[in-house]
Amino acid sequence: MSEYFGQLTERMSRFREEVLRAKPKVCAERAVYTTESYKQNLDKPVILKRACMLENVLKKMSIFIEKDTLIVGNQASENRAAPIFPEYAMDWVIKELDEFEKREGDIFYITEETKRQLREIAPFWQHNTTKERGLAAMPPASKVFYDLGIIKAEGNITSGDAHIAVDYGRLMKYGLKDYRQRTLAMMDSLDLTDFKNLKKLYFYQAILLVIDATSAFAKRYADLAISMAEREEDSVRAAELREIARILIKVPYEPADSFYEAIQSMWLVHLVLQIESNGHSLSYGRMDQYLYPYYKKDMDAGIITEESAVELLSNLWIKTLTVNKIRSWSHTQFSAGSPLYQNVTIGGQTVDKKDAVNPLSYLILRSVAQTKLPQPNLTVRYHAGLDDRFMKECIEVVKIGFGMPAFNNDEIIIPSFLEKGVKEEDAYNYSAIGCVEVAVPGKWGYRCTGMSFLNFPKSLLIAMNNGVDPKSGLKVAAGVGHFKDMETFDDLQKAWDVLIRDVTRHSVIIENACDMVLEEDVPDVLCSALSEDCIGRGKTLKEGGAIYDFISGLQVGIANLADSLAAIKKCVYEEKTVGREELWNALMNNFAGPDGERVQNLLLAAPKYGNDDDYVDLLVTEAYRSYIDEVVKYPNTRFGRGPIGGTRYAGTSSISANVGQGLGTMATPDGRKAYTPLAEGCSPTHAMDKNGPTAVFKSAAKLPTKEITGGVLLNQKVTPQVLEKEADKMKLVALLRTFFNRLKGFHVQYNVVSRDTLIDAQKHPEKHRDLIVRVAGYSAFFNVLSKTTQDDIIERTEHLV
Repeated sequence: MSEYFGQLTERMSRFREEVLRAKPKVCAERAVYTTESYKQNLDKPVILKRACMLENVLKKMSIFIEKDTLIVGNQASENRAAPIFPEYAMDWVIKELDEFEKREGDIFYITEETKRQLREIAPFWQHNTTKERGLAAMPPASKVFYDLGIIKAEGNITSGDAHIAVDYGRLMKYGLKDYRQRTLAMMDSLDLTDFKNLKKLYFYQAILLVIDATSAFAKRYADLAISMAEREEDSVRAAELREIARILIKVPYEPADSFYEAIQSMWLVHLVLQIESNGHSLSYGRMDQYLYPYYKKDMDAGIITEESAVELLSNLWIKTLTVNKIRSWSHTQFSAGSPLYQNVTIGGQTVDKKDAVNPLSYLILRSVAQTKLPQPNLTVRYHAGLDDRFMKECIEVVKIGFGMPAFNNDEIIIPSFLEKGVKEEDAYNYSAIGCVEVAVPGKWGYRCTGMSFLNFPKSLLIAMNNGVDPKSGLKVAAGVGHFKDMETFDDLQKAWDVLIRDVTRHSVIIENACDMVLEEDVPDVLCSALSEDCIGRGKTLKEGGAIYDFISGLQVGIANLADSLAAIKKCVYEEKTVGREELWNALMNNFAGPDGERVQNLLLAAPKYGNDDDYVDLLVTEAYRSYIDEVVKYPNTRFGRGPIGGTRYAGTSSISANVGQGLGTMATPDGRKAYTPLAEGCSPTHAMDKNGPTAVFKSAAKLPTKEITGGVLLNQKVTPQVLEKEADKMKLVALLRTFFNRLKGFHVQYNVVSRDTLIDAQKHPEKHRDLIVRVAGYSAFFNVLSKTTQDDIIERTEHLV
């Protein structure tokens, strides 16, 4: 922990230790109760079937109140246990039951009884899951891209959507009671002779069910707290339990009146949203804005102190870590470290364009620093008027070395939103969602990013091979000829343009197939009810209920594409040190033998992205333009159904997909060997950025950032020593201001950890249990990562500020 920010209270320190000691397990309860409910409600419309499912789970699942907690609510039968969501997918669950404990990373423990329960319900879900219907919905010509790993969208059809923040401020202010009353009013106004209103009726009935179920869930904890208080010998703890009961009898159904009530209300609903649908990147939004009135009121009245407020926030972060998610092994490689990406945003500007930093912003920083956990994911919204005092405080958190906070830039994100039709007051109220993606809390649809992962380097190889995937030998696109016959670099650029536009179209088809099945199969009732204006429109989020609905896929291996194009241009077409056939053969043979090594060395010596070299930077900007120009042509499935937008844009927040997609990609013309990780986000390839952090910033800023609204993820790594002196911290502040103000960078985040520490942690994990690293747009415990992902982080370039 950081001495600068003080220490956790004794009870929170105990609670943190208890949660960290909890083994990640597999919990069958939700799967069993979901199956039971689905069987009992086969005749109901799907939206009511989903509501009945959630009601059944919340009514029957195990609940408990930990000894040291002040905030209550659990996702599964034990902390850090991961529920199974059988309606999305069961094939991989059954296939991997005996492998969960043997994984290289992201290990989950499972009992024989849990295996028995899951095997028992599995037959009901055979050919009856979202994954199976999603795969069946993909046209064969597009599905081949999915099967070959060129376009991956597994997470879309094996779990819920999320990538969203609901309006927790509105929930606290009005309570679920207000949503219930609005729903009743809308339901009473329906003319049921219009068949379209029947569907709205079912949606409204479902909302009433889940609101009542959530309220009953809260009261289960209230009853438990009362019974525990009656048995509690410690009078102080007994009083705390009675207060917990009082609060949960009130919230989240009624409005919150205090800081404590507001946090408990938010947490319980946040938890139910995770139980309803386990889509990750369910985020908290601008917490320092909507919680501040409660904090100020209680401070002014003497009800709380800074210390007690920090303790409640720390308690919330520990509870946030208790939520867990198990993924298939193939999906795990794209999300190493079991991340939930539950993002908290602070700072930024108010809707009247003033600095939004307030005293609670500082307390959130302090509490996150004290707790030092990979959850929540903390983001600071930067703007030109952010004062140095707050910036320095942020750097003190960065210095602790657990990858937080990340910085997103108002100076580019807000204008990007305004250009896309987002109202000014909403654009100024955006928050980070998940990793680095951004949206307006409570008004944005699902998947502001993360629709699919498109492998740029693999696509380049196919473009060079006349539309044939060189690894499988399958013809996947028309192609314009083989690289051996491309006499000019322009020929290669044209081949890339044709191929990537075709691949982009197939990515859209795959995404639409996933969205269509998710809309029909697994509508989320509570999440829709808490998002504007689903109640007013009588539509779920997938049907077009949100005010705004923009989405993006994620493009993986941007730096590899840049370096590959530069190497080909330089070595093959300009200096002619490598022949076209010679290069192709070297790629197919993974640079084997003396000739292959010679070719690889020449490719590695070519200009590299990340060094402020227009020769390479502008090549990738032009190549990326082909994708961007193509993807904006295709609306999403909600276009014309209510929301503003309904369109697509680009995104680079590739999480750890660079590792997973690298494992399926042959050698590439940048000199990268086959089946090794690709570059992550828009960060340079490891060890290829030789000219320091300023040069990296300049290279990244040449990307068409304003059009990559899905997030421009930039990871930087520095050694702890470079932030020891006050002058060095101010250098980093100045560097950030230059990147954001002058260069209009979108995002940056820092790993502050030495290479030696990481290597020692790999060799002696028991000595580094609390070591947290920034993986991509999120942090994770280093020890839970696979060795491949650990190696990828170790190899990142270390910069001096």
